[in-house]
Amino acid sequence: MKKFFAAAVLSMGLVSLAQAAPLMPKGDASAGQTKAAVCGACHGADGNSMAPTFPRLAGQNARYIYKQLQDFKAGRRVNASMQGMVLPLTEQDMADVAAYFSEQKAGVGQAKPDLVKKGERVYRGGNAKTGLAACSGCHNPAGRGNALAGFPHVGGQHADYVKAQLQAFRAAGRNDLGDAVVKRNNDGAKAGEPGPMQMVAAKLSDEEIDAVSSYISGLH
Repeated sequence: MKKFFAAAVLSMGLVSLAQAAPLMPKGDASAGQTKAAVCGACHGADGNSMAPTFPRLAGQNARYIYKQLQDFKAGRRVNASMQGMVLPLTEQDMADVAAYFSEQKAGVGQAKPDLVKKGERVYRGGNAKTGLAACSGCHNPAGRGNALAGFPHVGGQHADYVKAQLQAFRAAGRNDLGDAVVKRNNDGAKAGEPGPMQMVAAKLSDEEIDAVSSYISGLH
């Protein structure tokens, strides 16, 4: 019964997030290539960043990219560099940039061999003891995400970046980690409401974050 209730709560959260994913103008990938040129310094010309702290954008679903750009501009997702970059962008600019990166071929990292088994258990099965939901339920068994719902493609993403985001979501979903930590709050349906990633990440241990981040980097 408890498992059913937890699943029902998570499902409601997923519906809320899907509804929160914004409608976007039709993107023009050709126009987006020109507009995305400035993004290449950090994310790579084709969206395959070389630095592990900057996310790979190649192959990411356009709806997710568009929402993140909107959130950066509105201040719902906080990053000083990104907020400066998106400030001059119109909604059409964002849609074009999103369309361009979504059409690029995504790169793949390599998981640490000693973390593969544990990372796979967390990604595919969660943790029944702590009520942790499996990542694959929203992000696809192969890490491809769900473009219709706006859930991101995570397979092949840099482990360092994934780890940082999971830590930030965890910090936002708990009140016992203090204020001197980075928090990410932008996945909720409404400002101030906890989103699915905050609730899920709140249950992750440091060891689980390390393992699943590594596993995701080699997932394709």
